[in-house]
Amino acid sequence: MTARTPRLSRLRRLTPGRGEDGAGRSGRRRGATPKVVALGGGQGLSASLAALRRITGDLTAVVTVADDGGSSGRLREELDVLPPGDLRKALAALCGDDDWGQTWARVIQHRFQSEGDLHGHAVGNLLIVALWEQLGDPVQALDLVGRLLGAHGRVLPMSAVPLELQALVRGHDPARPEDVDTVRGQATVALTPGEVLSVQVVPSAPPAVPEAVAAVLDADWVVLGPGSWFSSVIPHLLVPELLDALMETKARRVLSLNLAPQPGETEGFSPQRHLEVLARHAPKLALDVVLADEAAVPDRESLADAAKRFGAAVELAPVARQDGSPKHDPELLAAAYDRIFRMHGRIGPWR
Repeated sequence: MTARTPRLSRLRRLTPGRGEDGAGRSGRRRGATPKVVALGGGQGLSASLAALRRITGDLTAVVTVADDGGSSGRLREELDVLPPGDLRKALAALCGDDDWGQTWARVIQHRFQSEGDLHGHAVGNLLIVALWEQLGDPVQALDLVGRLLGAHGRVLPMSAVPLELQALVRGHDPARPEDVDTVRGQATVALTPGEVLSVQVVPSAPPAVPEAVAAVLDADWVVLGPGSWFSSVIPHLLVPELLDALMETKARRVLSLNLAPQPGETEGFSPQRHLEVLARHAPKLALDVVLADEAAVPDRESLADAAKRFGAAVELAPVARQDGSPKHDPELLAAAYDRIFRMHGRIGPWR
């Protein structure tokens, strides 16, 4: 047990739904939806959220804050703020399918095209940063944006400070294929031509957002992935209080694997190798289920063996779009999550 455990215990006692009024896990009424927390960033988290909002009314996204490219990187450098891009994408994914939700999703995702300083900036990034400056509280500002959009869930940053991603990469310089270099910056790590060996964040041991920790502790299910493995998924495990919460929560934990290796970052990775590098960064983390697309797993036995090291079962399901692109289909992914929650849950069906 770590030195941070007492703080986590205090947060658990303060988390809504765990009091003596019967509203907690043991007293959940039949028909209530599960409390789900999804961790990640970028397009992978957006795919997961677009699926999860279809099957639960109690959804929280915990988003990485290490992005340093594009509009987010420019705003981060100029204004010394959290990078808003992945937070914006998560909010857009939580927008409803009605006219209001889809209109606002398009608006906040819209990027200006010009010859001036606004070129490439996303409207949602500017809106989020403006509210951060107005309110002085990143969580309160994101909650306000969520209400404006009618978002079907809550979006939280994983840390209260912007993080720099650093990676040890073999062969980052193609002229020196056997040398191991330290590569800095999420955008650079994501596109490296070399082999990523490990990642860390700067500052080390960054503070977690308390609301994110509380959400993990109070969840019925925690979903990690899919997404860029080293720059969106693993960074959550490098925030000590968040990792402690993931290990101590009574929630069940599902890891959602990518449909294909990511060029640069995980080039040539098998599904089981994704699990192996995850274990190197968080050797004490336990999982309950590993979800993978059935067509993306050439060696099911090796994946099952890798999952067993986490104490997890493997669930294979068709979750990819039918157009052949390496993207998740929201409806198919929702069906897979729904089945997992029903088959592996501790408290029976919610609907």
